Amino acid sequence: MTTPKFDQAFWEQLWAKTLRERADVVAGRPPNARLMAETASLPVGRALDAGCGHGAETLWLAAHGWQVTAVDFSATALAQGRAMSDAAGPDIAGRISWVEDDLAAWMPEPGQYDLVVCLYVHVAGSVEDMVRRMASGVAPGGTLFLAGYRADDPRSDADAARGNQVQVSVEAAVAALDAGEWEWVVAEERPRVVAGSGVDAVIRARRRA
Repeated sequence: MTTPKFDQAFWEQLWAKTLRERADVVAGRPPNARLMAETASLPVGRALDAGCGHGAETLWLAAHGWQVTAVDFSATALAQGRAMSDAAGPDIAGRISWVEDDLAAWMPEPGQYDLVVCLYVHVAGSVEDMVRRMASGVAPGGTLFLAGYRADDPRSDADAARGNQVQVSVEAAVAALDAGEWEWVVAEERPRVVAGSGVDAVIRARRRA
């Protein structure tokens, strides 16, 4: 079986197929539970959702008062996100800026965001470089929240789906960021609810003021 390249063409094709066949299911997907648990108590401000996909987390942040920049390289996913935000009403849609770009090279505005979120993004290149680029957008006192996916599950002999992707790990995130500049709030692996479904790397770091 040929291993996917997980490049822009791959994700665009996958999003197009998924939305063509199951748009109602995608629209009903809840925001990421780990993100909601870790950021619900943060004071609202400017947020960056890097690798936003169809925008479930973007819409959740906007609904809670955040001004959100949502970046993804899938035009199809972004179109779905825009449609969902428009359906949610002008108060939410007006808080979101949708940006089509590739996180493999895209740079956020330095120090401009109170929260930078990057969830389950396949990294095309150095994980440490990607973490540092996303972290550069965090303002003093702001939060960086990352989640990565590990396909093997220690509770199961079977590999989970999404194998062969390069994603953020706890080790890579810790290695990428200067401990003198960042306070680690969470940096650990957390098993998913269903055995055999994989393990998440969960990283929440606060930039020292």
